Amino acid sequence: MAARLARLAPDYARGATGVTTNERCPSAQHVSWATMFRRDRSAEADTGVPTVAPEPEHASGKGRPTPTRKEAEAARKQRAKPALTKKEARKRQKEAARAERDLTYKAMQAGDENAFPPRDRGPVRRYVRDMVDGRRLLTEFFLPVMIGILALSLLPIPALVQTITLTWLVAIVLVFAELTWLGLRLRKGVAERFGDEAGKGNVMYGVIRATQLRRLRLPKPVVKPGQPPRP
Repeated sequence: MAARLARLAPDYARGATGVTTNERCPSAQHVSWATMFRRDRSAEADTGVPTVAPEPEHASGKGRPTPTRKEAEAARKQRAKPALTKKEARKRQKEAARAERDLTYKAMQAGDENAFPPRDRGPVRRYVRDMVDGRRLLTEFFLPVMIGILALSLLPIPALVQTITLTWLVAIVLVFAELTWLGLRLRKGVAERFGDEAGKGNVMYGVIRATQLRRLRLPKPVVKPGQPPRP
């Protein structure tokens, strides 16, 4: 029975056409599972739809400006730069502070108000400096006189000691009277010109400047003795 079915199978497969399946499609017998499930690239080409490849993980930063070569080189040097010790860090801070002081000193000597310290900026402080610099004051010689009196007081001469003591008292009275008069003038002038916008500390600012020698004052005096303050 089995032998008879085996003989009839080719005839049944041939059917009405008289051609077997293997005869109709000879390549069908060579079809493998890998071929059946493999993507047909010719079909994608026929549809005209391009295949989009997934972006790599490192493309998450897309949209940022590409760093220039100079910036990349600076970043590389910064990464390769060794960490500073505490001693080196303090040294660099001191050097930076010294450089800043030098720039400020040069600016105050040249009269560049944009580089002045905050306490010396503004029209009010400029007006106070001009009022002090425009007057001849005995107060600016107070410190040199005091140093001279202290040096002479070391000499073992009784008569000289009495003279020095009297000179000391007279100098203190004169300085106190002159600074009081200057403070009143400064307060009145600032109030008349700037009113409530003047702020605080202007009188003390002028008094301290008056006790300094003219050639040592910073910012450098602009007006000469006898000239009025600048507008």
